[in-house]
Amino acid sequence: MHASVVTVAFEGVDARRVDVQVSQLHSGNEGSFTLVGLADKAVAESRERVRGAFAGIGLALPSMRIIANLAPADLRKEGNHFDLPIALALLASMGVVPPDALSGWAAIGELGLDGRIAPVGGTLPAAVAADALGLGLICPEANGPEAAWAGDVAVLAPRSLIALVNHFKGTQVLRRPEPGAMRSGDRIPDLREVKGQESAKRALEIAAAGGHNLLFVGPPGSGKSMMAARLPGLLPPLTPKELLETSMVWSVAGLIERGALTRDRPFRAPHHSASMAALTGGGLRAKPGEASLAHNGVLFLDELPEYSAQALDSLRQPLETGEIVVARANAHVRYPARFQLIAAMNPCRCGMGGAGRGACGKAPRCQRDYRNRISGPMFDRIDLTVETPPVTASDMALPPPAEGTAEAAARVLTARLMQADRLRAAGIDPETAQDQAVNARASGETLDRFATPDGPGRALLMKAGEVGGLTARGWTRTLRLARTIADLDGCDGVLRRHVAEALIYRRNTTEAEGAFEARRAETPAPFAPTAAW
Repeated sequence: MHASVVTVAFEGVDARRVDVQVSQLHSGNEGSFTLVGLADKAVAESRERVRGAFAGIGLALPSMRIIANLAPADLRKEGNHFDLPIALALLASMGVVPPDALSGWAAIGELGLDGRIAPVGGTLPAAVAADALGLGLICPEANGPEAAWAGDVAVLAPRSLIALVNHFKGTQVLRRPEPGAMRSGDRIPDLREVKGQESAKRALEIAAAGGHNLLFVGPPGSGKSMMAARLPGLLPPLTPKELLETSMVWSVAGLIERGALTRDRPFRAPHHSASMAALTGGGLRAKPGEASLAHNGVLFLDELPEYSAQALDSLRQPLETGEIVVARANAHVRYPARFQLIAAMNPCRCGMGGAGRGACGKAPRCQRDYRNRISGPMFDRIDLTVETPPVTASDMALPPPAEGTAEAAARVLTARLMQADRLRAAGIDPETAQDQAVNARASGETLDRFATPDGPGRALLMKAGEVGGLTARGWTRTLRLARTIADLDGCDGVLRRHVAEALIYRRNTTEAEGAFEARRAETPAPFAPTAAW
């Protein structure tokens, strides 16, 4: 009269073991069904869905007191995937399914009132967790191709509860599903379509090569969003480890359809009305936010000052640590959030700034007030800031550029291979050390060993630090940026010209115009921005 089935509860993208224990008791309160174990409303409603599903396949609950316990009792249970394990444990306690047949399986799935098993989110991390426990996974048919990506784990993916019962009775055989398709993402527009903006395209290539954060500043129509949309085409595909990490986040969010994965890096572009919870995750049931959905990819924030200050500042920690911790009264939920930030903004509220045709009549105060909507610490985490001046008619009349996405992507790939080779030379596996896989995340001994500039470069950096007021974070990020520029240049060492170009892209809201002009004078002409900050 007692049976147990293993399932999981999700904490972020981690799946923790939960034992569903069902007992039938003789008591004066016969015909009752009690569910205990710190369950939320969706889990508590499983009783009625299980009751309806049993009726749908021609079974009636026993006229006894039924208790379903979700252990451990102090772990909060959330979601709709507890229906199937509760039903299976109940079937085993009734003798419909041999109890020992379920001993090697974990189960997730939502039940319909007709006995069908509906898809649920989190199948991939559930399959990974089941494999780690030495168990197979029973999941909905629609989630089977997703679970099959977890490796050699045994998977059963029935369409209905009756099909699963027949499988365990030996009257029907369920085959292991095949992994879903590896699909190609949407077509990424070519960089060749962008006319003019050579400095901005150069900055975009540097950002892609080193995984650096980038901010475009320019009036409407200058091509900021256009260039940001072309960044995914410059980035190398996801490595197998990155693919698994990213897919697990998307699985918990319920965004994987029929098990189809993609090696394209995520590109998320939330609207500027997005709340802090939408960006970082959380809510009544803590779900991954846009920053986590962009894990191992790009988070594009257009109209950066229009986001709420609270929402923007909530990204400061994940930009440094690569993860988001959603703190709740009874739990801390962690989500991976190692993303590359690309942002765009107008120079002022009216959009045009203080120079040229249509200039703002309130400049420079309007520009300063608009810029101050973004905190200094947030600016300090942006490695490159580049202006995108208005595109002129003469720019539009030019023929398409000779180089496009393919040529730039080849240089980016070469630079990234150089970074991987350096890590291997230092005894670090770039496949496992994701926190140092690109220059933008280099630190400690790796940074000191490979990004220390030559004598003239160090002197220039010291001078810029004294004049421009570089923070400690700004100093480190400038070194990382210079290392990436040297990689694109094919140089083993960081030279003075690489430091000079890195400094021209660094932005400090407190530095004087004269300090900027001093920096620009040190920068080779092909890399100098077209306008002052």
